[in-house]
Amino acid sequence: MASALGFTWQRFRAAAANDYDEIFARLAAEHFDAAYIPGTPFNLNNRTRICQLALRYQIPAVSESPGWAREGLLLAYGQDAFGAMTRAMDYVDKILRGAKPSDLPVEQGTKFDLLINLKTAKALGLTVPPSLLARADEVIE
Repeated sequence: MASALGFTWQRFRAAAANDYDEIFARLAAEHFDAAYIPGTPFNLNNRTRICQLALRYQIPAVSESPGWAREGLLLAYGQDAFGAMTRAMDYVDKILRGAKPSDLPVEQGTKFDLLINLKTAKALGLTVPPSLLARADEVIE
């Protein structure tokens, strides 16, 4: 989708924790405008380091889980985890009561959370538009 919108993008993957230093140094050296950090288990295990490097190298970074914005990324936008878990438990309950999994409808998330870290925005020299702040579920100051 990024290419369709005219964005140039590149994928980086860390195999070891110290790979993040090289990745963020490269992002800064090549003047990347932003970074999306997927919530993979390896990234989650290194979340604090990733957030520190994003700030050190002045890379606006986003992810899908609220914990990332609370830890220091610029923002997080993703499906409401509590709501998704609640729906999953409803499905488990139905299956344990005899429903066939193939008879249950596939559902998509309907509630998404937006968290904005204003401390990080200020440290990056960014101004978050008031219209975006008004839509945020949580603003970290």
